[in-house]
Amino acid sequence: MRVTKTLLLAALLCLGPACSPRDFLTRRLAADLISASDAFKAPQVFWLKTGIVSNKDFSSPDSMVLQHHGWIIGTTAQCPPGVEPPPCWDVLLTPLGVDTIRPLITTASPGNGPIGMQVARRELLRISGISKAGNVADVEFTWRWASLNEVGAALYDSGVHYRSTVGFRAYDNGWRVVEHNVPSSQSLDETLRTAQPTAP
Repeated sequence: MRVTKTLLLAALLCLGPACSPRDFLTRRLAADLISASDAFKAPQVFWLKTGIVSNKDFSSPDSMVLQHHGWIIGTTAQCPPGVEPPPCWDVLLTPLGVDTIRPLITTASPGNGPIGMQVARRELLRISGISKAGNVADVEFTWRWASLNEVGAALYDSGVHYRSTVGFRAYDNGWRVVEHNVPSSQSLDETLRTAQPTAP
């Protein structure tokens, strides 16, 4: 009976103009705010290095994926000053790579510099939990990379899930996700950059 009265009182109070859906940090609101934030919506940009690169760059996992798909090739080359250890590689797009990658280029450096392309976006899978203390809260959530194109599908496995925790704060107009560093809260940008893969 006491619980019913409390719920009824809360409902009556919320009929006033001062109450809004953002006043209560629910899982749905947390998911909506995280998904709508600039940090979460920012696409993943992959930078492809062409021209002469170190053996470390040419044998990196991402480079090996591009080689396996036949999008890049490399021939041995003399290492320029400051690039070591040998051997170095002169990396070029194959004809298939030109057809696949050229339409995706969003940013290119002059000469043979890195080529930037948007390859994936974050997809929120679920809110795992909310821990509230007064006007601050920590929200744990799970997300994954969703490919935007063929290159993204090759580089990012959608079956790999990431777990992150982000801070929320309650303001006079409702709860907001912490987008920039403030004391005692981890920003969304920081938590996304440091996220570790987890089991689905």
